[in-house]
Amino acid sequence: MAEVVLFHSALGLRPGVHAIADILREAGHTVTLPDYYDGEYFDDLDGGLRKRDSLGFPELTRRFRKISETISRPTVFAGFSLGAMAAQLLAATHPAARGAVLLHGAGRASEFTDGPWPSAVPVQVHYAENDPWMDPEEVDDLRAAVTAAGAAFEAYTYPGDAHLFTDPGLPEHDPESAALIWRRVLAFLDGR
Repeated sequence: MAEVVLFHSALGLRPGVHAIADILREAGHTVTLPDYYDGEYFDDLDGGLRKRDSLGFPELTRRFRKISETISRPTVFAGFSLGAMAAQLLAATHPAARGAVLLHGAGRASEFTDGPWPSAVPVQVHYAENDPWMDPEEVDDLRAAVTAAGAAFEAYTYPGDAHLFTDPGLPEHDPESAALIWRRVLAFLDGR
């Protein structure tokens, strides 16, 4: 079973993130839920983005790296949207990384590492096909870097334009697509 560090979105460590962690735990995985928002969480995007912007990306990156300092066992880094940024950064740079699950977010590989993608770190990406927060060209760039390193890469798109459709506590929750995502994520984790 896999060790998973699951990073929340810009909305913070919402109850929906705990519910999703429980899905992974019920399948036998160990899941850590770091809170890099000082205990705050939001039901609306504007509030979450204000918190993100008040911290700033240099501070967020410092917090992501601080969280990773305690990790020594092989770990899959996973995250939602802003948390996908954390997961991708640590998957690309942490020596214990054994995989990345990027939900509703992914960036160009060069934004997260100066060198090649690590060959032992496969990546799985999930997002809605018309998500305005996602850039398919960035996903393609990441795919090219990961596969050039010899690691496996999977990208899945889902119908619609909702961003955080996996969160069961948000209005855009899509139970059918979310259930498919968790089946795919659990299959990915079983290989780690």
